[in-house]
Amino acid sequence: MFKTILVPTDGSDRSDKAIATAVDYARNCGASIIGISVAEPYPFSPLAESSMAIDPSLYEENVRTLAEQHVKKISDAAAAAGVPCQTATVLSFSPDEEIITAAKNYGCDVIFMASHGRSGISRMFLGSKTQKVLANSTIPVLVLR
Repeated sequence: MFKTILVPTDGSDRSDKAIATAVDYARNCGASIIGISVAEPYPFSPLAESSMAIDPSLYEENVRTLAEQHVKKISDAAAAAGVPCQTATVLSFSPDEEIITAAKNYGCDVIFMASHGRSGISRMFLGSKTQKVLANSTIPVLVLR
């Protein structure tokens, strides 16, 4: 049914479960996987003190390295199962938009992604990248818990 699966990951245990589910599905159905990790840039504020605790370029290098490690989990799992896989990392303040854009750019026909695990008031105030993808995606989104 689905031939190209987008699998966003943040490196969490829940994302690892979504990866395993996507790889299993892809192997059984002859689909391919696109893995993506969106790292958020340094949250610079012009109102902050001039002496920053962290060098922004070092911060961004570190989050890019983490994002590469996250997508490597996807490519390793796919390779072990004999599933074709491509990966990408992106630096953006809008992970939900990048996920939707990647799905379009790679011609994906479904997104397998993890829920964030928050509930109640924390979910209401913190928002949900998964919820934003669900609300704005033009292709099916399978949310795994």
